[in-house]
Amino acid sequence: MTESTTKRTGPWKKGESGNPAGRKPGTGEVAKIRARIAARVPELLAALMEKALEGDVGAARLLLERTIAPLKAVEQSEALSLPDGSLTDQGRAVLRATASGVLAPGQGAQLIAAIGALARVAEIDELEARLAKLEGNHHEKSW
Repeated sequence: MTESTTKRTGPWKKGESGNPAGRKPGTGEVAKIRARIAARVPELLAALMEKALEGDVGAARLLLERTIAPLKAVEQSEALSLPDGSLTDQGRAVLRATASGVLAPGQGAQLIAAIGALARVAEIDELEARLAKLEGNHHEKSW
């Protein structure tokens, strides 16, 4: 006997119901509750607004959280001139600027990460150049 290598997914095709005579979507208890709430949303919002205006902090928080996007902390950008020297020199300059308060800690961390990524790219470039040189020397010697 040979086993079938095709994977069986079931007797129904995609989009085909296993019980076409079953309950229709939107007729369950949850759907009924949602429909009843939806019909009274204006009243609920008015009552919640009234409570918030009377000093109910929870009601005010609920309204504000649902209508206004939360504020995010933003660091001001600062101009920083990095030395033309090595990546190590540039990293030290970033650390000095962060330690002295010229740069915010988050900005310093991002710059250090960027310098590290640049170092990896430079390393790959250097390795490619060395490999190309070795391959060139190998081809010259093989003739």
